[in-house]
Amino acid sequence: MLLPVLAGLAFSAWGAAGAQESPPGSRFVCTSLPLDAANPGCPLPPIPMQGGGLLPPEEELKATVLQLRETILQQKETIGNQREAIRELTAKLGRCETPDGKAGTWRKEFGKGKDTMGDLPRDPGKIIDQLSRTMQTLKDRLENLEHQLRANVSYTALPHDLREMLQRRLGDLERQLLSKVADLENEKSLLHNETSTHRQRTEAALNALLERVSELERGTSAFKSPDEFKVSLPLRTNYLYGKFKKTLPELYAFTVCLWLKSSASPGIGTPFSYAVPGQANEVVLIEWGNNPIELLINDKVAQLPLFISDGKWHHICVTWTTRDGMWEAFQDGEKLGTGDNLAPWHPIKPGGVLILGQEQDTVGGRFDATQAFVGEMSQFNIWDRVLKPEDIMNIANCSTNMPGNIIPWVDNNVDVFGGAAKWPVETCEERLLDL
Repeated sequence: MLLPVLAGLAFSAWGAAGAQESPPGSRFVCTSLPLDAANPGCPLPPIPMQGGGLLPPEEELKATVLQLRETILQQKETIGNQREAIRELTAKLGRCETPDGKAGTWRKEFGKGKDTMGDLPRDPGKIIDQLSRTMQTLKDRLENLEHQLRANVSYTALPHDLREMLQRRLGDLERQLLSKVADLENEKSLLHNETSTHRQRTEAALNALLERVSELERGTSAFKSPDEFKVSLPLRTNYLYGKFKKTLPELYAFTVCLWLKSSASPGIGTPFSYAVPGQANEVVLIEWGNNPIELLINDKVAQLPLFISDGKWHHICVTWTTRDGMWEAFQDGEKLGTGDNLAPWHPIKPGGVLILGQEQDTVGGRFDATQAFVGEMSQFNIWDRVLKPEDIMNIANCSTNMPGNIIPWVDNNVDVFGGAAKWPVETCEERLLDL
């Protein structure tokens, strides 16, 4: 489509010039020229090119595109203005003759589909070719510049206000992101601390449970139940004894109950003693020589009306409270004695050593063979309160099993030394029959 228009533009320019110079009634002579003849044609107007400016590359591209568009519009306007001249030139070419007076052969050969442009005058044909190439070049440059302009638009080509707005928005987003990351790190740290604390508590609970299971397993390995055993102390020496692994807390009242069996004479000795630093006789139950059984609290003495050296099983309970130093003595479930002013307002000190079968002159040692217990004992329990008489009766007649909340009778809580032994104990009912 572009080539006919450009050809018409060339012919119109050339025809208009001929029409102005030839008088009316003139003949037009068409002469064929070789293609390589010198070019006498019309020179093309120079195409303005952009360059050498000091504008930025983007602005220079925009200016070039606009200038090329204006050139094309001018060419289109020229084509419209020369349409009439093209029609007049066409009519004149129809009357064109050869130098010998014959009609030109271009019209005959045109109908055969041949390229007859060589029959036309050389200058207009070259002008058409040059215009055609120029227009195609301009079109290609315009497309390339538009493509480059679209490809080269970058952040730096944006307006200054838009760049500042984008920078502020990006800064806000970055601060929000950093704040969120910091919050997540804090939550992660808190979660880690909580998880560590929970894990430590869980591990402590599991360890305690495993320890308890191990204790039960060790207890049931020798006896049917952890409390179904007795400690046997057959000789009166200063090296046979049992020792509790646990100690006592500070106490303002207590109840001690145990089953014991002894026929030693004179006196059964010391069933138990509790010594603390600075006071070896903090709590002691002793029958020494021909003296009655005595309860010592802070080295203060109360004589108990108990008679148990007949070689039979007996259930013994002793209660005490720091208020007025009140005490009670039970044998086989019955209260046989009571009193007061036994170390009143004195709390039992914690952290001492509890020994079975020996009286301590120092904490955990210096035993005296004449004060040693001879016989068997079982179900030694300590509570941190004064038990009711009915509770003591139920324990003594085997109606209830009530382990001590401070010191329970458990196999793995008692160690024996010096030849003392732990043996399975008779059932509670069998011990009752022995009374």
